[in-house]
Amino acid sequence: MSTIIRPAQDRGHADHGWLNSFHTFSFADYHDPRHMGFGPLRVINEDRVQAGAGFGAHGHRDMEILSYVIEGALEHKDSIGTGSVIRPGDVQIMSAGTGIRHSEFNHSKVEPVHFLQIWLMPDRRDIAPRYDQKSFLEAEKRGRLRLIASKAARDGSILINQDADIFAAVLDRGDAIEHRLQTGRKAWVQIVQGGGHINGVAASAGDGFAIEAEEVVSMTASDEKTEILLFDLP
Repeated sequence: MSTIIRPAQDRGHADHGWLNSFHTFSFADYHDPRHMGFGPLRVINEDRVQAGAGFGAHGHRDMEILSYVIEGALEHKDSIGTGSVIRPGDVQIMSAGTGIRHSEFNHSKVEPVHFLQIWLMPDRRDIAPRYDQKSFLEAEKRGRLRLIASKAARDGSILINQDADIFAAVLDRGDAIEHRLQTGRKAWVQIVQGGGHINGVAASAGDGFAIEAEEVVSMTASDEKTEILLFDLP
């Protein structure tokens, strides 16, 4: 049984001026063989993009790419004709499949945008590229784990091509919740903001937790507002 913390301050870091990015797992010029991912979870980048700046058109293939906006607004355009703006509460999925090009820019000319970029390896290759976006009210996540992405798009969640369940929760100070893992499953918990304890281990914003061979993931909040993502993984 194990609950291992990945402290926020130990993540990879890249500051490009217009982009300030922290890498939970190896990414781009940051390479650490001890942190190459967790099961099919390959990337969690915490990005802050300055007003009016962003990522120009670039390509991906065979990856499930999710964007989860914390503050501000992120503008997306891609080669399959999608154009959208992603705001807090929205979850965006782009299945790169056989190949897709896209750009992501801060929608605001005044305020920065703060978001998580999440990549999962798909359970099959060479699928048709796809884009989807759904919004989840904070009330749906308040004091509970709300399923926001899943293999079968259960309970109104967004569809992903991987046997993974992704939950979001927003907790008030003193809230305590649990998630039970089925035999053979593991979990990654990412602290989006706030803090508390994960399976008894102190947690702060940006920390990640690798949880294996445990029956239950327990979470308590110690800040006025704590937001977490939980990945239930094969």
